[in-house]
Amino acid sequence: MTRTETWPNRFWGSRDVPKTKREFFDAVVAPPPVGDEPEVATIRLYGPIDSWGGFWGISAKDVGGVLDALPESVSQIILRINSPGGHVFEGISIMNLLRAHRAKVTAVVDGLAASAASVIAVGADETVMSPGTQMMIHCTSTIVWGNAADMRKEAAVLEGLDRSLAEIYTTKAGQKDWASLLEAETWLTAADAVDEGLADRVAVIPDAGEAETVGDEDVIVVVPDEEDPEEEDAARVIRFAQRPSTMAAAAAHEPPVSTEPGSAIRKENVVAYDDFKAGIRERLGMTDADATDEAVLAALDETLAEQAEATPVATIPAGTTLIEDNVLAELRDNAKAGAEARAQQVKDRRDGIITAALNEGRITAAAAPNFRAMLDADETAATATINSLAKNTVPVAEIGHTAGEVSAEDAIYASAWGADEKEA
Repeated sequence: MTRTETWPNRFWGSRDVPKTKREFFDAVVAPPPVGDEPEVATIRLYGPIDSWGGFWGISAKDVGGVLDALPESVSQIILRINSPGGHVFEGISIMNLLRAHRAKVTAVVDGLAASAASVIAVGADETVMSPGTQMMIHCTSTIVWGNAADMRKEAAVLEGLDRSLAEIYTTKAGQKDWASLLEAETWLTAADAVDEGLADRVAVIPDAGEAETVGDEDVIVVVPDEEDPEEEDAARVIRFAQRPSTMAAAAAHEPPVSTEPGSAIRKENVVAYDDFKAGIRERLGMTDADATDEAVLAALDETLAEQAEATPVATIPAGTTLIEDNVLAELRDNAKAGAEARAQQVKDRRDGIITAALNEGRITAAAAPNFRAMLDADETAATATINSLAKNTVPVAEIGHTAGEVSAEDAIYASAWGADEKEA
């Protein structure tokens, strides 16, 4: 477990660099086959823990990006680990990121959880060792350049880190002589890890989904390295895969045909049935883990009967009348037509008030629009205002002419041109 970033300890130094990040780190989210079951995400951590991220390994930033991208509906994370470890602070950061996440985290060691990877494994809500796997714990180490004072200072830092690791392991497994176990570089088989308390059990934990994405609707989110956008191979990749349909899954996993009489009992079917039965018992509130199938069915029937009795019957509130859709549509059309007719009547009446006021000489043509707007705002008040104005205060005939009279100017025109020609 290295504290500083040192080139000699790079995991890919003795092997080919992966072409893409997903070869050793990705996440697969698959909705559960039954709506009541939790939605599970599988995160595969199959490489070194390295603060540089990118090609060099898995950083806390990588893990944080994956956790942020998980849907809100994910309530359980299966973290599959096969890692030689790496930078201790990155490992502790990843552990705390997972602890702080809303979902329950089950760490599954698929191969090796060594050094910093063991910190991540024991920090999960549950730690499961797959058969044949191992866990390794040891003291931190580093490379430093400097004088004697620098060396003593660095030694003190390493001793402090070892105490921090002992605290993490103590939280999981209780008080032990962790200093001796760390100094000895202790390797633990799956059973040993359980005996020491660093793991909870040895089991095979199924994935959230298939190892490869399925179907045409898969989404691949690629986030390039911000410092080198053209280097897409160093990008963080998260895959979201839909489960194959039940029919496709059945076709892909047909048991081999046997010439022997009887039906084959497959381990997967037994495990699936036990899980299903346990889920039914949990939902029914049954605490007896040894309950028979008949007892579970009887409890299920009782619960369904109670729910049927408790289901309220829909009733029509008092004062409510049900009508057919076509009758309701007709009523709405008639109401709309009546409203339009009423609006036209109001418009005609108000226009008439303005016309009468103009003819009576109460208002001018220029002021008519303002009085019309007043009628729309408050017809009663506007009408009272118009009626309060004196009649014939505004001339309604053409200025300069009096009815029945001929002006001197018109008389001159008439004498010069003749009445018929002027009027023509």
